[in-house]
Amino acid sequence: MNQAVPGGSDAEATTGGLVLAIDLGSGGPKVGYVTVTGSPVWWWYERGDAVHGAATQDANAWWDLVVAAARRGVTEGGVDGSTVVGVSVTGQWASTVPVDERGLPVGECLMWSDTRGGEHSSERFGGPIAGYAPKVLAIWLRRSGGVPNPAGADPIAHMLHLERDRPEVTARARWYLEPVDYLTMRFTGVAAASPMSMTAAWLTDNRDLRQLAYDPVLVGLAGVNADRLPPLVRSGSIVGTVLPEVAAEIGISPDAQVVTGAPDLQNACVAAGAIELFSPHVSLGTSAWVSCPVPKKKTDIVRQMAAVPGIGDGHYLVADNQDNAGRCLEWFRGAVAPETSYDDLAAEAATSTPGAGGVIFTPWLTGERSPIDDRLARGGFQNLSLEATRADLTRAVLEGVAMNLRWLLGAAEKFTGRRLDPIRLIGGGAQLDLWCQIMADVCDRTFQRVADPLVGGLRGCGLFLGMAIGEIDPAEVHGLVPMDGVFTPNSAHRDVYDRMFGEFPKLYSHNKGTFRRLNR
Repeated sequence: MNQAVPGGSDAEATTGGLVLAIDLGSGGPKVGYVTVTGSPVWWWYERGDAVHGAATQDANAWWDLVVAAARRGVTEGGVDGSTVVGVSVTGQWASTVPVDERGLPVGECLMWSDTRGGEHSSERFGGPIAGYAPKVLAIWLRRSGGVPNPAGADPIAHMLHLERDRPEVTARARWYLEPVDYLTMRFTGVAAASPMSMTAAWLTDNRDLRQLAYDPVLVGLAGVNADRLPPLVRSGSIVGTVLPEVAAEIGISPDAQVVTGAPDLQNACVAAGAIELFSPHVSLGTSAWVSCPVPKKKTDIVRQMAAVPGIGDGHYLVADNQDNAGRCLEWFRGAVAPETSYDDLAAEAATSTPGAGGVIFTPWLTGERSPIDDRLARGGFQNLSLEATRADLTRAVLEGVAMNLRWLLGAAEKFTGRRLDPIRLIGGGAQLDLWCQIMADVCDRTFQRVADPLVGGLRGCGLFLGMAIGEIDPAEVHGLVPMDGVFTPNSAHRDVYDRMFGEFPKLYSHNKGTFRRLNR
């Protein structure tokens, strides 16, 4: 899908200044200008040909797209660049960009699904307890709350792969950066990371979130090169101002301040206006998650859930990840109906009855992380018959993602010790009313959709910068985020979805042996 969408204008655009906001998703960046109170003024997004690759991507291509789009907002979108007071970046995490001392990439970005370092991780961390060595679990869970994955697909595995298998890259690399920290360095020239952005590396002692240092014990056990870890600064602090040459190229003020990059999890918490303790949100994007702020560090290693550094000093946030959500619908459309719009597919799916004629879709197209950790799992359609139509299959995709999220929601509620309801909903998938209603019906929860859910990340960037420079108080965030729809469960659909969900986890347990045999 190629989509370039300019937003409208906002009469209060210059009140408090504008924020250049970048949301770097796995499918490409969204770029926009928002107010420091989160109101979108102008935005752009291109999906499809913008970037390529599930396992690796070209970080230079990200930067070129970001600069071109930001400049377009000034030259064609009516944005007054002189009113830009800050730059704020969010996006994917658990990916690794090797860069030189200037912040320029010296190799491709290893994405969060890249498992080439898995053999090295398995040697260091693998063992008999939920796949981990006992010593690894004891030390890492006590200090950090999470553990590098023996299967790879995380920053430690990426670093080990680069150090051991890619000498031509490591010879030129100065820093290993998360994508949000890479873009921040391209804007400022400063190499910096935060406890938030380094969450997936699990190299900080998260028992005390005030510490700004990598834990030497964990760094040693990980076997990574400590000299290539970026310096840590406080989450939500100002890294520096925009480089003069970058400001001139885009057409914004060189006095604009750049805040630390925020992974999409923490940014979504702000974008949903759900930063109070136990205030839940769901993101329905390329992947999906259920999260809320919690008061203490905790880990569920079996379900791959942990309380990680959150918004503000001393606050934690539930982290989990359903690997495939919107990506499933994107895959299905590309394979089955590439000429059909998503709106038309949804309209067709609405003609299928709840339960999709008995068809169940399992969304594990690239494996799964939460609530089961299995990189070898794969998706599929179950219970197909000759009567199944394309409408049934499309609805089954929407319902399958929702059923997996219900599975994850149950784990999240056990983790937090409470029912999470109502839930704020953001992400590109939330643009489809049918999917929102299916989510409510399958999960038996009320979902409150954030206005303009596709650009919720940009809204979060504005609010994040606004808090960093003192323009807004955290207590104001909840009320600054508008809703444009409330989806309540339809009791008439309860029986069919309860019956189908009763089979859903069993489909994984019955097939996990097959996944292991076929996908190693």
